[in-house]
Amino acid sequence: MYRILIVEDDHTIAKTVQAHLEKWDYEVLCIEDFKRVEETFQGFLPQLVLMDILLPFYNGFHWCTQIRKSSNVPIIFLSSASDNMNIVMAMNMGGDDFIEKPFDLNVLTAKIQALIRRTYAFAGQKNQLEHGGVILNLNDATVVYEKEKLDLTKNDFKILQLLMEHTGKIVRREEIMERLWESDEFIDDNTLTVNMTRLRKKLESIGVHGFITTKKGIGYLIE
Repeated sequence: MYRILIVEDDHTIAKTVQAHLEKWDYEVLCIEDFKRVEETFQGFLPQLVLMDILLPFYNGFHWCTQIRKSSNVPIIFLSSASDNMNIVMAMNMGGDDFIEKPFDLNVLTAKIQALIRRTYAFAGQKNQLEHGGVILNLNDATVVYEKEKLDLTKNDFKILQLLMEHTGKIVRREEIMERLWESDEFIDDNTLTVNMTRLRKKLESIGVHGFITTKKGIGYLIE
C-alpha cells in the first residue's frame, strides 16, 4: 500500500481527495498543522506528496525545497495559480507534475498511478530506501535522519542496503557475509559482528537507536 501525503489548505478538497484515494487502497494523510509539514513528512514517509502552492505560514515551494533536502519522493503540485511562472517555479523547485484546480478526481488518480509506477515499478531505479525516518541514499552512500547526515563506508553501506531491502524479514549472517566479501572463502564470523557493531554506533551518533535487531544465531532484522 502506497502512502500519500496531502498538503492542501482547503479542508474540503483535502478530505474529498483523501476519501477518493482511499477507495483505491492508498494510505492517505492530510496535513493539519501547516507549521509542521516537514516533521509530518518525516514521520509518515509517504511515497508521493500532493502539494498546494498557497498555504498558511510558508508556501508549497518552501516545503518542496525542504523535502528535497532529504528525499526524492514524487511531488505533484495542485493549484489554481496555474500561470506559466508558477508552473515553471514548481518544476524548478523539484516538483514532478502540476495539476490545475479545479481537477477531475479520476484524472488526478491516473496521474498519481502513472508517477508511482514510473518511480517504484523497478526497484533498481530507486535511488533511496526509507524506513522509520531513516533514509539511505543509494547514489552517494549516505544516511539521513532528522536533518542529520552520515557518510557510510563500503561495508556499512552494503549491510544497511541489504537489511533495508528486506525490511521485516531476517537476513541471515551468511547472506550478509556473501554480500560484503563476495567470496566463497571462509571469513571469520566475528568480522561481521565487528562491522555490525560499528554500523550501529554510527547510526546512534545521528540519533538512530535500536534500528537493527539481532536474531541470535540466525542473522539481523530491521522491523
